[in-house]
This record gives sequence, structure tokens and C-alpha cells, in this order.
Amino acid sequence: MKFTDGYWLIRDEFEMHYSEQLRDYTILDDSLVLYAPFKKITHKGTTLNIGMSMITIDSPADDAIRVRMKHFEELFDPRYEIKENKTNVNIQDNKNEIVFKTGLSEVRIAKGENFNLKFFYDGELKTESLYRSQSYIKEKNGKNYYRDQLSIAPDELIYGLGERFTPFVKNGQVVDIWNEDSGASSEQTYINIPFYISNKSYGVLVNDKRKVSFEVASEDVAKVQFSVEGESLEYCVILGDTMKETLQTYTDLTGKPSLPPAWSFGLWMSTSFCTDYQESTVLKYIDQMIEKEIPFEVFHFDCFWMKEFEWMSFEWDSQVFPDPEGLIKKIHDRGKKVCVWINPYIGRKAKVFNELNEKGYLLKKQDGNVWQWDMWQSGMGILDFTNPDAVKWYQDKLSELIDIGVDSFKTDFGERIPTEDVIYNNEVDPIHMHNYYSYLYNKAVFELLEERLGENEALVFARSGAVGSQEFPVHWGGDNLSEFTSMIDSLRGGLSLMMSGFSYWSHDIGGFEDNTTEEIYQRWTQFGLLSTHSRYHANIEYRMPWLYGEKSEEVTRKFASLKNTLMPYLYSSAVESSVYGIPMMRPMVLEFQDDLGTHYLDKQYMIGDSLLVVPIFKEGGNVDYYLPKGKWYNILTNKQYDNSVGVWINETYNYNQMPLLVRENSVIIHGKQDETCYSYNEDVVVHVYNPHEGYQEHIFKYPEFDIKIEVTNLDGEILVNCTGLSNYEVIIYNDK
Repeated sequence: MKFTDGYWLIRDEFEMHYSEQLRDYTILDDSLVLYAPFKKITHKGTTLNIGMSMITIDSPADDAIRVRMKHFEELFDPRYEIKENKTNVNIQDNKNEIVFKTGLSEVRIAKGENFNLKFFYDGELKTESLYRSQSYIKEKNGKNYYRDQLSIAPDELIYGLGERFTPFVKNGQVVDIWNEDSGASSEQTYINIPFYISNKSYGVLVNDKRKVSFEVASEDVAKVQFSVEGESLEYCVILGDTMKETLQTYTDLTGKPSLPPAWSFGLWMSTSFCTDYQESTVLKYIDQMIEKEIPFEVFHFDCFWMKEFEWMSFEWDSQVFPDPEGLIKKIHDRGKKVCVWINPYIGRKAKVFNELNEKGYLLKKQDGNVWQWDMWQSGMGILDFTNPDAVKWYQDKLSELIDIGVDSFKTDFGERIPTEDVIYNNEVDPIHMHNYYSYLYNKAVFELLEERLGENEALVFARSGAVGSQEFPVHWGGDNLSEFTSMIDSLRGGLSLMMSGFSYWSHDIGGFEDNTTEEIYQRWTQFGLLSTHSRYHANIEYRMPWLYGEKSEEVTRKFASLKNTLMPYLYSSAVESSVYGIPMMRPMVLEFQDDLGTHYLDKQYMIGDSLLVVPIFKEGGNVDYYLPKGKWYNILTNKQYDNSVGVWINETYNYNQMPLLVRENSVIIHGKQDETCYSYNEDVVVHVYNPHEGYQEHIFKYPEFDIKIEVTNLDGEILVNCTGLSNYEVIIYNDK
């Protein structure tokens, strides 16, 4: 939100009140309270009839500095819950400044006339809230806002802010943190996270459930500005040696991504949305996949497993699915998992609507009536997840589906949440609930699956989210278009989400809207099966491979098998993500932060720390991509690259090839091709790629066991010792 008219003027509708000077302060055991009036105090009379910011500084974790500015008290706390860790805080009261220290980080507050905050890491200034950056703002219509501005360097780039389909680097963008049912080709998005991360190795979480408005080098091109409507503003500056360290601390505070079950990394097939299907259709397509030897793990039933106008009735449409339990058993007998579509909205025609209305489990209007509208389902109401009894009711209904064999739920929607004329059970301000609703919704479903199926077996396929939603994987990129440009938009959304604390991500292979072409289907299949999670899904078309020609069938078989082969490496990377909070699917800048050539890249990415994936986004198979310095090996073509510096490559690939490269000094364990879940420590092939001189240790972690690969390279003589493996082969790639 912009408050200025150019650099010099304030917009007519606003009145600015700056934190002018540090007038007083209180030092406590582990926090610091600052008092900054909105006017410079020159004599006792100037203390009258003015406002003042009370600014509390503390630390929720080492190297995290929290700043909370408050003008008036507010009835509802707008903050997300933070998982605080005990920290060692040191506060120094020096002659000219106060220094608040935590870990290697510190904030310095000058005692002079001009109020400002300077944030340092290991002695290096990272960012600062300059004089008159902190502001309390009055609008003539009666609304009040708080804002702060943090400086950015001329070569500084900003990433994150949730799933964003706009350019990956956020400099120059205006971003409102407000979940919308948007589609995957606009500035709006389903998952908005008020956290950004800089290539200078610090991040900023604006901890507020309300709409946070960011001006990223837009209103003031040398600053990131963030503002909220209300009487307080809290943000946390998280600092580290690297961007990876910053993300690790951020996920320490907001939650680590849970580890998805291994089967979830396999290919998911879907009935799609508006297609006609019944029991015979489902079994026919499953059997065809099996007969054609195309590996897949999950069959997904989309909305029309229920009758039209009755979402969510929780009842199968008996005309097309007369025996759902029997059908699910047949699918399980074929070795496949089952996912069904759900949402938190209850159509008026659904039998359960009256029950929910009578029990008060739906959102209500201020006049006491249930809140309803016709968007999505006729006369639908919205379940109130602030009501524990409503949550229990919803979970009980889902539990009945688990009883008949359902393995997972696609938790669709959760973004169209009203803020006007609506009352929640906990009576919180509806503005606070708009984004947060998606967190409560997915939390309720995920925790039920965890309770019923066990730890590391729970998985939702979620579209919406908020701060902390990374604890409930996996998320997919919403309704994209069946176009090459939408492939790029989807990837940008995923990479931005990964820079916001999330680790696992998917997208509708082939595009959701409209018909797709054979070439788009083939290239998107490659991209999809080299994302962490892979699902075919569409609006009006089945996405079965053979419907798009023999070549598409061949590509699907090849890349589904390839993903299964890579599962020992992929699942170990997933375990690492769940422990450290480093995304499994990584933007190039995150893995190669010291290489300036990677900082703008948004059409290629890393899976784990060793595999580079370059999807092809245009007809004809021609692609440009960037290779950081070193030796690289294309595992599909066996081509090798040796670069003394980072270089741009231009190549053309046929329909079943693409750039998929392993960096030197990597170890990749290959396993079976025909399934996702198997013993990753038996009957495998260990691929060792150009080990560096000396000794290296590669650890592959799993829930039940670890594998250790020790590689020693002495003048080209390479020794590989494997612990935790049985019946394995070793292949070494080395010039000598």
C-alpha cells in the first residue's frame, strides 16, 4: 500500500506520524522496551497531546530479532503462533547507543535525535530501519496503519512472500498478503506468506494474520516497505551466514515441513474435474496403466464422487459408485492408494447442511443467520474451524471415509473466506481469519490422518495455506493453463513458495484448464515427474498418457520409472528437508548463493543438493540454461560438461530427453524402476560422480535406517566404502 506521492510528498488522504526519537527505554532480562514519540521533545510542554510508539525488542530464537511496535491496545492478537526457543540475549547500554545481541546478530539503537534501528550479523550491517521509516499513519476515512521500511542495497534481491506466479525476484513488485481463489496466472495467489528472504542472507517475517501490504523496492526503490491496518506491527529479522541458515531458523520458528510418506512421491492419476466417470471407468484406466507398465501410486477421485450440488455431503454418488468400499478394495488390491477431493464448504442441497446449521457449526452473519452465497455451490455455508465441536464433526465424517480405505484427502479451496457481516465461534475479528482459515482447515485434516494412519503416513494435497502450513504437506499450484507460459508461471510460484518455508510442491501436469497438446503434455510430464510430487489432473480432459499418443505414453513410462529409480536419493532429501527446513526443491540461488549468475534464475532448479532440473518450456525442444562452474553429468544422455566458470548452454532435445544433470562430488543411489516404495538399502546401484580430492562422507537418512557412503580420492585412485547397504554395485564417473 502506497502512502506517498513520489519521494517528497504524502498523499492527501494520509497523515504521517513518525517515530521521531528515542525518548526513554527500559532494559529487562531478555527484552528491551523503547519509547519513541511522534514528535521531537524540546521541552515539557511538547510531551502533551501527541502519540507515541512503544517498541519491544526481543529474540524468539538465536539470530532472530523481533520488533513489535504498538500505539493503542487491540482486542485481538493478530500474530501467528511462534515456536520460541530459549536464547542467550545480551543488552549493552552504551553512551551513544543501545545494543541488543542474540547469537551473532545484533540491533543497534542510536540515542541521538533521529530514531533508527540497524541490524548486524557478525559485525556486518545487513539492513536498517532508517529515520522516519517507522510510521503510524492516519487515513481521513478513519482507518489507521502501521508501517516500517527496511533498506536494501543496490545489488540486493528479494524472494519469497509465498506462492507467487509473478517474476521470481520480487524487486519492483507490490504484494498484498491475502489469499484468493485466483488461478495460477495472476498476481493473486492461494498461499500468501508475509516472509521474504534476501540474497544478503537475512529474512523478514511480518508476523500478522491481517492483510500485510508489501512495497518491494516499489514505493521507495531503496527499501522494502510493509504495512498493516491497525494499532500494532510486529516483524522478526532473521539473520544467518547463508540463505539456507536463514530458512532453517525461519522454519524453527514457524514449523518444520512434515515428512510425507514415500508412496506419495510416485505418480498420481486423477479422474479430473468435469469428466464423466464411474466404477468401470476408474478400474479401466487403472488396469490400462498397469497393463502398459506405467508406474503410478495413487488414484484420485475429484469432486464428482459426490452428487452435483451436494459438495460436501460426504456421501458417494450411489448411481455411479454403488459400492465405494468395494471399489477402494479393488484399487488397493492392485497396489494403489486412494485420494478423494474435499473442501470446507457445505452446499445447501447436501443432507448435512441442516444438521450443521442447527448445531451452529457454520459461519454466521451478525443477524444470527448462517452465512451463505452461491459461489461454487448453491446456497453454500462455510464450516467454522474455530469451533472445536465443528472440527470434531468434520473429522468424524472424514474418518468414515478412512474406515472404507481412503488414504489421503485433496484439501481444495479455503481461500474464499468472508470478512464482512460474519461471526466466528471464537468471536475473533474476521480479518484475522481470512488467511488463517486455510491453516486451521488443513491442520484439522492432517492431524486426523496422522492420528488414524500414523506418523509419516499423513498427507494432504492442499491448495491454500498460511504461515506454518508447511507442517501439513503437500501443496499444489492451483488452476493453471494448458500452455507453455503457464508451466513457467507454475514453476515461479513453486520456487517462491520454497523460499517461504515450504519444501514439497506439485502442479497439474499438462495444465488444468482446456485441452493440451501432445508436446505440452510430454514436456510437462518431464517437469512434473521431476518435481517433488507429481499429479496428472485437468478440468475437462482425462490426462491418461495414451490419449496423447504413443510418444506421450513412452515419456510417462520413462520418467515415472526414472523417479522411482531415484527414490533412494529423493526420499533421503525429503528427510533432510523435514529435519532442517531446507526445501527439497531448491531455487538455484539457494544452492549456489556465491554464484551471482544464479540469482535471477527461475526456469531451472535443484532437487536436493545434487540434481539440476531444466524443464523445456517451448515447442521444438530448444532450451537455454545456466551451469555453475565445475563438472556436470547429464544422467539421461551421458553427456559431460567441465566448466571453469559458470556458463550458459543452448541445446535441443528430442521429446523424451531434457537437461537433468548431476554436479560433481555427488553420490546418487539408484533403485527399482517399477515402484516407489521398496528397500532403499538393498539391490541398488551407487553412482559416484567425480569425487573431489581427499575424503568425503555422504549420509542418506531414512526414518528406519541410515546409509553412509565414504569416498576417498587420492591422486585419482578412488575407494568407495558403503555402510548400511546389501547387494549393491558401485559405478564411478571420473576422467582418470
